[in-house]
Amino acid sequence: MTTTTTRTTVAAPRAVERVVAGTATSDGDGVKLTRVLTQPLQRRLDPYLMLDAFGTDNPDDYIGGFPDHPHRGFETITYMIAGRMRHRDSAGHEGLLQNGGVQWMTAGRGVIHSELPEQHDGRMEGFQLWLNLPARDKLGAPWYRDIQSDEIPELTTPDGVTVRVIAGESHGIAGAVQREGTEPLYLDVHLPAGARFEQLLPAGHNGFVYVYRGAVTVGDTLVGSQRMAILANAPDRDGVVVRADEPARVLLIAGRPLAEPIVQYGPFVMNTKEEIVQAVQDYQAGRFA
Repeated sequence: MTTTTTRTTVAAPRAVERVVAGTATSDGDGVKLTRVLTQPLQRRLDPYLMLDAFGTDNPDDYIGGFPDHPHRGFETITYMIAGRMRHRDSAGHEGLLQNGGVQWMTAGRGVIHSELPEQHDGRMEGFQLWLNLPARDKLGAPWYRDIQSDEIPELTTPDGVTVRVIAGESHGIAGAVQREGTEPLYLDVHLPAGARFEQLLPAGHNGFVYVYRGAVTVGDTLVGSQRMAILANAPDRDGVVVRADEPARVLLIAGRPLAEPIVQYGPFVMNTKEEIVQAVQDYQAGRFA
């Protein structure tokens, strides 16, 4: 759905603390990707643990997909810009992720899943974001939802900016998913040339902007394509302002930090080493869903 709404004004925009270039890597069965939010940034961007960006026209870069692998203790959010990916998991969920859709999975106490391409040629492009779970929810039941493209609320600002509200709220439009513990904001923002977009953010939330088309100015900082701008935290700042001199597309992501210990071992993210050992033992014993 599309709604035209009045802009929400940001009085004191955040500055950019630093601009980050991702690291080229591969995962799954040789899928090539760029890891934008890496493990050393987890404390700084709490509650987010990882952001991977992938995009290629070469089937050799994605055809192997992500065969069966486990997770425990966090949520995975996969946003597909182009392509088709089939999800199956050990909790009995199955779905097709395709152009413009989102797959939101809560691993909770443990799930084994696969994400395999349902195409042999053409472009595959998208993002996978890892969102931490509060300690009280880490051993909850696994959960899964496929959100088709037409189920993602959209708004259009007077400047002609289109905003897809995947999670949280923007300009009075509630997103497809809400989370009480981490209060995630996940926006896909499409800016025409000369446009400006403002988004209110609680001062205590961590946030970043990832540019995946064109270039934008965040605060006073120019942020180029395939770059992440980490937003500075300051108690007197109330939001972020993004401007585009050329057509651009960005992800704006923010959330309430959990301020809890983060202990990661591969696909398991818990609060203590003992909990990680238990996760490995449970997985090896076949106790995941």
